[in-house]
Amino acid sequence: MKYRNAKDIFPEKLLKQIQKYVSGETIYIPAGVEKKDWGETSGYQQYLRERNAGIKEAFQKGKTINELMDQYSLSYDTIKRIVYSKKEITMLKYSVFRWIEAM
Repeated sequence: MKYRNAKDIFPEKLLKQIQKYVSGETIYIPAGVEKKDWGETSGYQQYLRERNAGIKEAFQKGKTINELMDQYSLSYDTIKRIVYSKKEITMLKYSVFRWIEAM
């Protein structure tokens, strides 16, 4: 993070107000936008959801964990965690609940 002098950024009146609360100290001013979850901006989170759904579906249709390991280049433990996980279902239920709650 780059240091910038407040007098170069803020109008003089606002700077005087800020100096009443903090003077001569370094402060952090967070971005005004809401922080997104990991992978949301790049789309990687969505990619992983779709990939994992495909792995679960293939497993339910009879593919073995070893076949899925080869196809997706993932470890045995990772495939096993994906195919036996109920997390996506829980997340879906939570999303629906929040949607209904918002109504």
